[in-house]
Order: sequence, then structure tokens, then C-alpha cells
Amino acid sequence: MVFDVGGVLVDWDPRYLYRTLIPDEQEMERFLAEVCSLEWHAQHDLGASYEDTIPALITDHPLWADEVRAWSDRFVEMYGGIFEGTVELLGQLRQRHVPLFASTNWGAESWELVKARYPFLRWFDGALVSGKVGIAKPDPAFFELLTETFGLVPEATLYIEDNLVNLEAAARQGFVTHLFVSPEALRAELDGRGLLDVHQP
Repeated sequence: MVFDVGGVLVDWDPRYLYRTLIPDEQEMERFLAEVCSLEWHAQHDLGASYEDTIPALITDHPLWADEVRAWSDRFVEMYGGIFEGTVELLGQLRQRHVPLFASTNWGAESWELVKARYPFLRWFDGALVSGKVGIAKPDPAFFELLTETFGLVPEATLYIEDNLVNLEAAARQGFVTHLFVSPEALRAELDGRGLLDVHQP
């Protein structure tokens, strides 16, 4: 089984941090749309370093210098916690010795920090992290590398993801897919496949 991380196991949203820095909601949303946008952040998922990206963004937006620096200095404050129900399922699958892998668009630097914060991210038999390999979902090359690196058989691998575009890309590579909407729905899927039945071998 392959798990996406953000939105499935870990609740990540820059708003958790920036609501404390920019109290006006509309102003905060403009900042996240026009300054530290998800499009800007995507370069970190491909391996870019904050040492390179933060100074350049401050040069473009000097009035927001402190808020831009906070993206790297206070990144851990963007975590809203974990999806406890999903982590519980991950633990049950681990106890059943189901091979488990992580597939995530995540910066290399922040991946090490989040692993230290949430020990369950070390339960995986392997993890393909976009920031470490320089390829991000939904690039087909990411899924090809995922398959090759861990010797997966896509047709025999359940791929769990909350991002529909990424999920469709995984499906095109032959993976069996589950669109994550809640731990309860995922549990029902796993139960239906007999993956949580302790009586199964």
C-alpha cells in the first residue's frame, strides 16, 4: 500500500501559521495568493532550498520580509496535527505486515523535520519524497520511479491520495486507487478488501 502524507496523515496548511502573523483574514489570503503562494512553494517540493528562495522573494516583496522568513523559520507551525484515524489504520496495517510506502510532494529539508515530529512516518518500508528526487506528482516519472525504487506491482498496490489530479496520474500508471476523504471511508475500503481482517493470513 502507498500513502500520500499531507492531507491523509498530516494536516498541513500555511494558514495555521499565518493567521497568527496576519490577523486580517483577507490580507492573509492575499499574502498566500500573491507572495508565499503554493505555486512559489512548489519549487521546494522539487528540491529548491530556502537559502535560495527566501532572499529572492524578500527582494520582490520587501514589505513582507518577516512574514516570508517565517515560511522557513516557523514551518512546523503550519502543521495542524495528524489525522488520528488514518494513523491508527497505518498502525494496524503495519501489525499485519502489509508492505507500506509513502509517496509525497514534500521539501527535503522539511521532510526531515516532520519525520522527527511525527514518529509514525518512520513506520514505512520506504518513502519517495519529491524534494529528494527532484520530481513531483503528478509527473508520470514520479510514479515510474516509485514503482522501480520499491519493486511495486501497481495492479497489486493500493494507492491512497487526497489530491484527485495526483490520484488520476497514479491510476494511469496502473495503481489501484482510493480517493481519501476521511479515515472512516478508508477503513471501509480496507475492510472491504479484507486488509484489516485479523482472520486473514
